Amino acid sequence: MKLGEFNKLKILRFTSVGAYLADENDSDVLLPNKYLTDDMYVDDDIEVFLYRDSEDRLVATTQTPAVLLNSFALLSIKDVNFYGAFADWGLEKELMIPFKEQHLRLNVNSNYIVTLRRDESTDRLYGSTKINRYLENCKDEQLIGKPFQVLIGDTTELGVKVIVDNKYLGIVYHSDFNESIVRGNVVEGYIYHIRTDGKVDVRLGKPGYSRIDDNVEQLTAILKRLGKINLTDKSSPELIRETVGMSKKVFKQTVGHLYKERLIELKEDGIVWLK
Repeated sequence: MKLGEFNKLKILRFTSVGAYLADENDSDVLLPNKYLTDDMYVDDDIEVFLYRDSEDRLVATTQTPAVLLNSFALLSIKDVNFYGAFADWGLEKELMIPFKEQHLRLNVNSNYIVTLRRDESTDRLYGSTKINRYLENCKDEQLIGKPFQVLIGDTTELGVKVIVDNKYLGIVYHSDFNESIVRGNVVEGYIYHIRTDGKVDVRLGKPGYSRIDDNVEQLTAILKRLGKINLTDKSSPELIRETVGMSKKVFKQTVGHLYKERLIELKEDGIVWLK
């Protein structure tokens, strides 16, 4: 049975306290009554998440935690005591983040990027905000241009830190923002450059032509609706983002595409839709 992950287990029997589930090796675990539903029967296969309860017993739940083993998520701290900090991760028992796994002292009601890990010596789950120690250096050039899940992190002077595919530390530069970015959200993005230190430069959205097509469709819809927009290549990045939801770089690429297709006319004070 895999602690900290979803497991497909078979219902062995029902008891007064819940249902016992078994894996292929006949190891069993309790699914408490509160998670049982009327459509569960003996010999059914069900997906459950495994963790340890407040008495350190292995237990199953049908709830979905906010973070899975070896992945990262934005969690809220609910308590801090002698043992460490305790984060809400969507399950009854809060996730403990020991003091030695905190990059700084964590505060109640504050949110931090946390990774879920398993202590092999004790077979217990714990959280850590020392995320850099659990990330890898990216060296594979074949990853450039491929879509990945990207977790939005903290804002810096250069841009926003992100975690790519639960493996790599990257950044989305301010100049590449083309949509609203919310800390803790997971969105689609792609690597467009791998730096010598193993960190990656990331753009959000779809890579390649599919991304261009989406932007063309978005700007076309705006121009069809308004007939004209008062934007030019001299407009500020802030005005462009507010008007069409794109970075200035992406906006200029999209306008260039529409101009080549002779769908727009470029004037000194804006862009006119011709069709």
